[in-house]
Amino acid sequence: MPPLPESGAALPVVVTRPRQQAHAFAASVQALGRPVVVFPLLEISAVEDVATLQAMLARLEEFALVVFVSPNAIDAAFAQLPAGRPWPAKVAIGIVGEGSRLALRAHGVDAACATLYGPQRADKMDSEELLKSLPLAQLRGQRALIVRGQTGRDFLSEALQQQGVTVEYLTAYRRTAPRLDAQNGPLLLDLLDGGADWVITSSEALRNLVDLTRLAGGEERVVKLQRQRIFVSHHRIAETAREQGFERVVLTGSGDERLLAALAAPAAV
Repeated sequence: MPPLPESGAALPVVVTRPRQQAHAFAASVQALGRPVVVFPLLEISAVEDVATLQAMLARLEEFALVVFVSPNAIDAAFAQLPAGRPWPAKVAIGIVGEGSRLALRAHGVDAACATLYGPQRADKMDSEELLKSLPLAQLRGQRALIVRGQTGRDFLSEALQQQGVTVEYLTAYRRTAPRLDAQNGPLLLDLLDGGADWVITSSEALRNLVDLTRLAGGEERVVKLQRQRIFVSHHRIAETAREQGFERVVLTGSGDERLLAALAAPAAV
């Protein structure tokens, strides 16, 4: 459990990404001189029906486009592909962030061996911007596969279908909320009572944080949380935060660089 900050000391930065993606960003925050706490608000686990996942991945060549919604989707899918199997050259890949580009590279896939599409605006990496980058005329009449968790936004699939693209989904992993236990329950209360800056990169994670806070400490702690500062990467998360009653929402824009710059700013320390 981190000690309470001394008077005038920088508040701890709470990194709430799934544990698989949290530590690299936490190290970057620590390099800024900020104390860091890793407190995942989403847990990533394998699907129970691996056979269905493998069967769908065996059909990759049937699709003109495969969209991975997150690095988790990439890691889960590639874990089920035969070792050493090259990505089908005729199957384009759509991604929505730099983290996904890095995840693909870790699996040996980059622009040298696959056609990659992604948002062109570094400050706004989402499905809307991905759609703008896609060759919709070429995809009309073709099939696309969206690889995601058990649920997800329907914007991209609906937009593609409106353009005459047949869309299928593949559930590659599961997202669940963490449970309070003897370790994270007291840690959460300590952060709420001592003060912290929270880095939130999904609306689902933010809602989990509010639910966990209510379970751990009731409405009194929820009010404390709502008064703490949260750094968010997208306007939809900012909207969710305001709907949840948060008073100090810092919208940084997409990408780790913008999050880190906001955390390093004098007003944030």
